[in-house]
Amino acid sequence: MNVQVTARRFKAHESLREYAENEVKKLVKFYDGILSSDVILSYEKPKDSVKTAEITLVVFGKKIFAKESSDEFTKSIDNAVEKLERQLKKYKTKKRDRKKSNLKVPL
Repeated sequence: MNVQVTARRFKAHESLREYAENEVKKLVKFYDGILSSDVILSYEKPKDSVKTAEITLVVFGKKIFAKESSDEFTKSIDNAVEKLERQLKKYKTKKRDRKKSNLKVPL
């Protein structure tokens, strides 16, 4: 899986980039059909120090998106990854159910 990390309006430390990449790569255990992902880190309000993480996953024929804000980038990334876990599980079960319904043979 290709992971692209982008920092808007600031220079992200290498440790923050690695953290984001590692967390997103853990999503493969929920669904192995992830083709690529984009992680965008930004300050929503520099004065209040609200940090936002946006993660977009590209799976077969669909994009899955999550956006979270908090006072730290690691919290924002973790919360966005948790959202994506739920969305991937739902996507996987829908896909599996659709496949099973297509395999049923009428009597």
